[in-house]
Amino acid sequence: MKRLKINTILICSLVLTLIAQYSCTTKEKANTFQNQEFDQTNNWIVLDKTDATKEGTTFSWTFEVKNPSDYVLQVVTKDASFTDNKRGTVKLGEQVFEESLSKNYVINENEIVSEFKNIIPLKNTEKQTLSITTEADFKSLRFIPHFKKQIGSGKYHQEWLVMHQSDEKQEALKRFKEAKFGMFIHWGLYSQAGGIWKGTKINNAPHPGPKVAEWLMYAFQIPREDYKELAKTFNPDKSFAQNVVKLAKDVGMKYIVITSKHHDGFALFDSKSSDFNMVDATPYKADIIKELYDACLAEGIDFGVYYSHGNDWMDGTDGNYANVKKVNDSLGIYTHPNGKNLWDPSDNTHEEYLQNKAYPQIEELLTMLPELRLIWFDGTGFTTEAQAFQFYKLVYDINPNVLVNRRVGYAFGDYLDAGDNKIPSASETLEKYWETCGTTNNSWGYKSYDNDWKSPKELLYYFVDILSKGGNYLLNIGPDGKGHVPETSAQNLRAMGKWIHKNADAVYGTTRWNTPNEGQEETLLDGTGHRASKGFQREFTSKDFWFTTKGNKVYAISLTNTDGDILIKSLRKGKGDIEKVKLLGSDKTLSYTQNKNGLQTTVTGVPKDALGFVIEVTLKNN
Repeated sequence: MKRLKINTILICSLVLTLIAQYSCTTKEKANTFQNQEFDQTNNWIVLDKTDATKEGTTFSWTFEVKNPSDYVLQVVTKDASFTDNKRGTVKLGEQVFEESLSKNYVINENEIVSEFKNIIPLKNTEKQTLSITTEADFKSLRFIPHFKKQIGSGKYHQEWLVMHQSDEKQEALKRFKEAKFGMFIHWGLYSQAGGIWKGTKINNAPHPGPKVAEWLMYAFQIPREDYKELAKTFNPDKSFAQNVVKLAKDVGMKYIVITSKHHDGFALFDSKSSDFNMVDATPYKADIIKELYDACLAEGIDFGVYYSHGNDWMDGTDGNYANVKKVNDSLGIYTHPNGKNLWDPSDNTHEEYLQNKAYPQIEELLTMLPELRLIWFDGTGFTTEAQAFQFYKLVYDINPNVLVNRRVGYAFGDYLDAGDNKIPSASETLEKYWETCGTTNNSWGYKSYDNDWKSPKELLYYFVDILSKGGNYLLNIGPDGKGHVPETSAQNLRAMGKWIHKNADAVYGTTRWNTPNEGQEETLLDGTGHRASKGFQREFTSKDFWFTTKGNKVYAISLTNTDGDILIKSLRKGKGDIEKVKLLGSDKTLSYTQNKNGLQTTVTGVPKDALGFVIEVTLKNN
């Protein structure tokens, strides 16, 4: 009996040991699975030479695109067979480009990667045909997603979609779409410098990168301790919040978004996660984000904050650059250093920055501002898919009514932005609602010597063009170190606002009509640098119209002060039975005729200094 008892104990002990070992092994496997990095090569399109159709020195493939995006094209060759400067001519649909092959990367110890400079948009999932004509002895071609167009694993998509489609988010989006016009504010320590450091203008800074004033620290590679000195003299006027909100009201802006923390890492609010903030580091000693928030609520203006989550030159170390570069080099992918602090990085890890500063500061903002409407993330950089999702979910879990823009990363945004000072073409199809952010000169932050102000007519043109395509316009001001908005900027905005207030029915709550515009071809705005170098040269005629719609009304917008007969071709017979035509801002009904050529009416009484007029057309059915 005693021996049986001992054997029973031994057997039980063995079973428990096996269970424990199995449990540990299972847990270890689970942790391994959770910690696995997404294999980005899954989103590559690889075309092997052995699969090509060959005619002489031309090789052709037909392939399908799983993830529509922007790509770069690379040629992979064996090191032993690579010859520098051999040409390659690529034809993809209607696109044709030619370059010399060069040794951009070495991978797998004996393979050469040569990358074409062109960004290649593969925008649909239909079958594509590509050919390359070259005498080079290559192994394969591969399409790599462009570094600005990250493609994730899809692992978090369903969970994100549930949050994005929630009643709270959709109601917030509805409010956002109706607002149409907002004020962006780039303001911080850099505003004191006005784009000049130690007598040198930022345009002449010794280091590459954007030459906009808020990138001062980066352009001059200012050491972190030196940059902190700017906080000691940052003491703006106490009337900043009230003055800015009044300007927004005068212009007709329905929401305000301010840089609560830009890439320099300085917080304009009272942060418990970092003492590099408005209360602890400056003589102002007050939370200017809370002051502006309160001023906005008092005037019925929605409030949002910009937050740089990917770049933080003060506490974000190198932005995870070294780790990402190590992986990318092994794959033959370019690692873009733009926006990364490689001159004086903090000594923590990037993950520690996220856990100890970025995530906590987002929590602080959401807690302090219960009626916050949106968070405008920026500086995605090397944020991972999991980290981008965590930012989105963090916002949703605390306040599901807060919108998140697309720059949070990996398509997790509730809406898109077309890019800095970029307006999409009327023919371009976007998968979400969108916004364009723009400047009143050629810088976002205050640049004391940039006097290339966009006129009221130019600003209004961009706004009207955006309205006709169904988007929002977030138009920037860059106050100086005291919080004063440059006078010319404010004057031009108020002149624009005069037109907006008079023609409000054609602006707020409108959507894109079936025809965005008629007349001249669109003058596309293609980036801050594009406008700075090309200027703005466009004449408006009485034949140019942009359209918006709301209910059973169509609004035809002209940017002239025409006096006399006009013809609106897009409202010809068959485009809707007209009930009434009037000049917006006037009670006077206009007589008209509608035939196969269009809607013809006569406009009189438009002031000579007006930026334009709007014809309101009421249809019997929409």
